[in-house]
Amino acid sequence: MANVSAGILLFRRKPHLQVLLGHPGGPYWQNKDEGAWSIPKGEVKNDEALIDTAKREFEEELGFIPEGDYVELGSIKQKGGKTVHAWAVEYQIPDDFIFTPQYFEMEWPPSSGQTETFPEIDQIEYFAVFEAKKKINPAQQTFINRLIDQCSAKER
Repeated sequence: MANVSAGILLFRRKPHLQVLLGHPGGPYWQNKDEGAWSIPKGEVKNDEALIDTAKREFEEELGFIPEGDYVELGSIKQKGGKTVHAWAVEYQIPDDFIFTPQYFEMEWPPSSGQTETFPEIDQIEYFAVFEAKKKINPAQQTFINRLIDQCSAKER
């Protein structure tokens, strides 16, 4: 399923609603911040269920699969045409967690014949939802809005 990804929006309510985002690694993202962050996600393989892709990709990128009740957040289409499906799950990463990025190789600089290694995600961070909406890929803001709606509905 080319141009289809699935991911997980991890959140916590400590002391208020916060979401975990990842900053993409590599030279194209090095000096970009607002609008560059993303939910941990990845490409769907042919016969794989979307939720299974989301969990597999989260584990590949962060090293674990969060336990909890997954809430479907639907899908969005990003500017480049990629469709992203997402689920939210409430989970508190332990204080002693050490983020260890996965790496990929690419030719860098372009047309140089040289291969460089870069992290897929170079950092992760919890953000309050207002700040997260500035940091996240603009199309993915919808996932944060849907999470807020889900949390508000549960509190009623």
